[in-house]
Amino acid sequence: MACRSGSCCGSGPINEDNARFLLLALFIIIYLLCGAAVFSALEQPKEREAKERWAQRFEHFSQRHNLSKKDLNNFLRDYEEANLAGIRVDTVRPRWDFTGAFYFVGTVVSTIGFGMTTPATIGGKVFLMVYGLLGCAATILFFNLFLERVITVIAVVLKSCHERRHNKAVLPPNGHQVSGGNGADGAGGDGGVKGQDLAGWKPSVYCVMLILGAAAILVSCCASFMYTAAEGWGYLDSLYFCFVAFSTIGFGDMVSSQRVVYEGHAMVAYRLGNFFFILTGVCCIYSLFNVISIVIKQVLNWMLMRLEAPCRCCLPSRGHRRPRRNVVAPGHLRARRDPSIETDAINESETDAGRRMSGEMISMRDFLAANKVNLAIMQKQLSEMAIGHPRQSASGSRQNGFSGGVGALGIMNNRLAETSVDRPENRLNPF
Repeated sequence: MACRSGSCCGSGPINEDNARFLLLALFIIIYLLCGAAVFSALEQPKEREAKERWAQRFEHFSQRHNLSKKDLNNFLRDYEEANLAGIRVDTVRPRWDFTGAFYFVGTVVSTIGFGMTTPATIGGKVFLMVYGLLGCAATILFFNLFLERVITVIAVVLKSCHERRHNKAVLPPNGHQVSGGNGADGAGGDGGVKGQDLAGWKPSVYCVMLILGAAAILVSCCASFMYTAAEGWGYLDSLYFCFVAFSTIGFGDMVSSQRVVYEGHAMVAYRLGNFFFILTGVCCIYSLFNVISIVIKQVLNWMLMRLEAPCRCCLPSRGHRRPRRNVVAPGHLRARRDPSIETDAINESETDAGRRMSGEMISMRDFLAANKVNLAIMQKQLSEMAIGHPRQSASGSRQNGFSGGVGALGIMNNRLAETSVDRPENRLNPF
């Protein structure tokens, strides 16, 4: 792929981050096309049937009540207007009392946005833009902190289980631990090596993904039982609502806790349960999505390693060039120099030191290069402030394709086996 585009053999190596971004964009486009084809095949016949059925009912109703189609269409448009304001045929709870407004702001800051309640006044729309900006940012930070604590707890539990299996494997068959000089030659020496491996042990992203997936399924199943009993939905419809709500898709075709009275159910208990399940489900699904993104990124890294192999035949014919940062290049060339942002700035300044000391004006190329380095340093400093501690430079640690992330990727960096800088070989095989 790299050779065909001429970027490797023609204009130089491809920046690895850009190559990963383009590969992911291509994957998303193909994924969208496939999804559109599937949904069109599944839903279009149903849409046609609904249109035909509505045309028959519209014609029958207009003839039965001797109404012109124009008057009936105008009446239906008035109802659509009322529907947007929250008016329904069936009696529903007030939309803009305090409890209804609290439900609305919850869907705003969580980015669910069911759409069944929307502000109609100019003041409400302006306040929503200001309110949502701060509220959505704070909620995303809350989800990231929740993800950090979930990853920590899972890592502690999995490491504890791993230590128990390790201790059982170290013990000799008689069940007694060997001590003294014999331990250095026998089980003790082997146990020391295994102890060193255990100190740097980290859970696999696949184990974490399995645990988070099981937790999300458990929360969805329990919530579906509650919605089936309270709302009268089918269990499969309740599961569908849980996924749409917990993933913050929020179509709005099904919305919980909208009736005025729930017969046979405690109103307060149900609404508290609804709030608890939505909050817990959103946190679990958000964490699961971010762990799955690690797996996707690992697959992209593996694909880039596979795609760069055909370009190796082109490298001997090229003259000696100083490699750039984050390029898709063979490992023996990448190992020669792995600069950081700071060392790039130093090297650029050293090559042109004599010319600049002579008083010669800086060319446009040097000016743009200096601004690029300053921008990269500023981005690095902002990233360090976001994650709360300085990132390790590339010159002092090995890169594995996951370092340098911010947000959820920065939280999971070096916390899982696949994102650890101590295991770069995981880039080669995602499976």
